[in-house]
Amino acid sequence: MKKTQNVTIKGTKDGLTLHLDDSCSYEELKKELDRKLSNSSRVQEEQQLLSVKVKAGNRYLTHDQQEELKELIRQKRNLFVEDLETNVITKAEAEQRRQEAEIVSVARVIRSGQILEVVGDLLLIGDVNPGGTVKATGNIFIMGALKGIAHAGYNGNDKAVIAASSMKPSQLRISDCINRAPDHVQEDENRAMECAYISDNQQIVVDRLQVLMRKRPNLTRFEGGR
Repeated sequence: MKKTQNVTIKGTKDGLTLHLDDSCSYEELKKELDRKLSNSSRVQEEQQLLSVKVKAGNRYLTHDQQEELKELIRQKRNLFVEDLETNVITKAEAEQRRQEAEIVSVARVIRSGQILEVVGDLLLIGDVNPGGTVKATGNIFIMGALKGIAHAGYNGNDKAVIAASSMKPSQLRISDCINRAPDHVQEDENRAMECAYISDNQQIVVDRLQVLMRKRPNLTRFEGGR
């Protein structure tokens, strides 16, 4: 029976990709990795630095194990680790992803000086008064008047959106983009619900709510919206 390789080395135009078997023991993996890198002709022949991408599959690697593998690779001539990828995440990472996928519903008025900050999407049933601030790592939906500050995608999510029944903000922020309110806002009690998003030219645009399904087709997990 042919022995399964614990380490497979593939050369690319950008460097090397190391595919690590996820069923053998860690010690066996480390020994074979060391042996194969030492015998690799490309590693020996290259004069310039080679980029290495490591794919660990479904193997869980502790922080110390990841650093040990990186150091083992770095010890070989002309190699540096660009990326180490594993399909396994920690409980803390799983909990963070769960929180970021949630919709947090809050029923209250955000008054001047108050800050409401959530992980995930925010559904606020109430107003944001001038001087009040709402922040979310995801989208912000306000069933009321937005007259203060709203910051969606504050952890770098430039696909996040802001929607409000009455859009009269003092400031809109999505990820790192900022859009300050105009000096004069026309009062219109019949004004339809509006949304804000980052356009292709990296500017915050305020538009009709109906455009969101076209601009952000993956916005919601709910059915419908055609």
